[in-house]
Amino acid sequence: MSEQRRGDGGHRGQGGQGGHRGPRQRSRTAPSARARRADVPRSTAHQVLRAVSQDGAYANLELPRALRRARLSGRDAAFATELTYGTLRMQGLYDAIIAEAAQRPVGRLDGGVLDVLRMGAHQVLGMRVPEHAAADQSVALARFAAGQGAAGLVNAVMRRIGERSRDEWLDLVIPGEPVVERLAVSRSHPVWVVKALRQALLGHGAATKDDVDTVLEQLLEAHNVPAEVPLVARPGLAEVDELLEAGAQPGRWSPFAAELAGGDPGSIDAVRDGRAAVQDEGSQLLALALAAVPVDGRADGAPERWLDLCAGPGGKAGLLAALALRQGADLVANEVSEHRTELVRQSLRAASEAAGAAGREIVVRQGDGREVGDEEPATYDRVLVDAPCTGLGALRRRPEARWRRQPGDLVGLGPLQRDLLASGIDATRPGGVIAYATCSPHLSETTFVVRDVLKKREDVEVLDARELLAGSATATLDGLGDGPHAQLWPHLHGTDGMFLALLRKKD
Repeated sequence: MSEQRRGDGGHRGQGGQGGHRGPRQRSRTAPSARARRADVPRSTAHQVLRAVSQDGAYANLELPRALRRARLSGRDAAFATELTYGTLRMQGLYDAIIAEAAQRPVGRLDGGVLDVLRMGAHQVLGMRVPEHAAADQSVALARFAAGQGAAGLVNAVMRRIGERSRDEWLDLVIPGEPVVERLAVSRSHPVWVVKALRQALLGHGAATKDDVDTVLEQLLEAHNVPAEVPLVARPGLAEVDELLEAGAQPGRWSPFAAELAGGDPGSIDAVRDGRAAVQDEGSQLLALALAAVPVDGRADGAPERWLDLCAGPGGKAGLLAALALRQGADLVANEVSEHRTELVRQSLRAASEAAGAAGREIVVRQGDGREVGDEEPATYDRVLVDAPCTGLGALRRRPEARWRRQPGDLVGLGPLQRDLLASGIDATRPGGVIAYATCSPHLSETTFVVRDVLKKREDVEVLDARELLAGSATATLDGLGDGPHAQLWPHLHGTDGMFLALLRKKD
């Protein structure tokens, strides 16, 4: 990316994570003589990072609101976006560097000051911002966030960070062995996540013992590359050409996909109207595969009935609703959370209106998915169980998730995932199909769940999800694993790490 020099805060090229930066420009200005306030893009990024750290906010939801409040657009919005997401992604590496530069554990630093230092480190080591500009603006942010004493600390730490290149810092803070610990620091992931992903690559057949560490590094690196905004034109409601005319590019796998390289997807009429939406291509393929599985005809000749058991926030449900209308089926979108139920209702509004005009039915309701199997046994022809999970397959889009999730989360999620899958099977009529999906490749959330549930049942057969997933794609889709389940990967397919198991209820 070409370099930019600006007078308002020293923004400079927003990409890249290494290489020669040219002559170093250290800040010679005393903290008391510097700008009293940081510029708006940096202040906005810091506000988002504090919301993520303090309040548990999600950056992908908080940042657009912050950009609108600050009225940022163009290069300023792009700078704030890269500063926010890049800082979150590389937080683990920057914490190791900050601890060395500050000569104290990062846990002893004020949270607001630590976020300032992480941002400063990313500007110098990841964005090619001149060192003097990054230091001056970091000091101004620290003064505003925590006072003059914090400003002096930030000034000292930023000067120490600027004394070494990125490669020199990597040599200093990254351990030589073992491989997992080395990759955890260099590719900025918690050690437990790196270990889980290594096991997942082996367990799903995406790597062998001989090449797993090389493949693991590719996967971790893919998590640190910003993803384009994936769009879906919901069939019957919008056409892909409408998205292309709005500036998007064709998708890679889904016949209904497009990618937006920049800009606000909410500015596109079809997205704003709910006829199109932001949805990962892997997620699209899962819905398409479920809709494509042959099912036995209903004995009464009635239209098929489909169920999305865990529909919030409504991405897959929106595509399923459009596909159901196209195939003359009805859909029930069930969600346990009141807030997420409202999000599903909003997502399906356009499809619901079209269904009413076509004499079909799309129902959005609030309810516990674990109870549906008992309340509506053998009712549905197609059931999607998109189970709550750790989200380790979506770390490109949700960088804070890698730091927020803990191994203990699996303790609560595992029983829930098993109960939901069992309920989904019970709710499926004989001859119908069930899709179990997660946005995580973790073995404890994928193959182990399916295995444990099917141990207790003799009324289910396993289908080859790879064949049906690949058959829904517009290009040759390889690398889905050893089967019969299918696993998508960011480093192979450019999608989120979606898992799919397809099951048929026996007659």
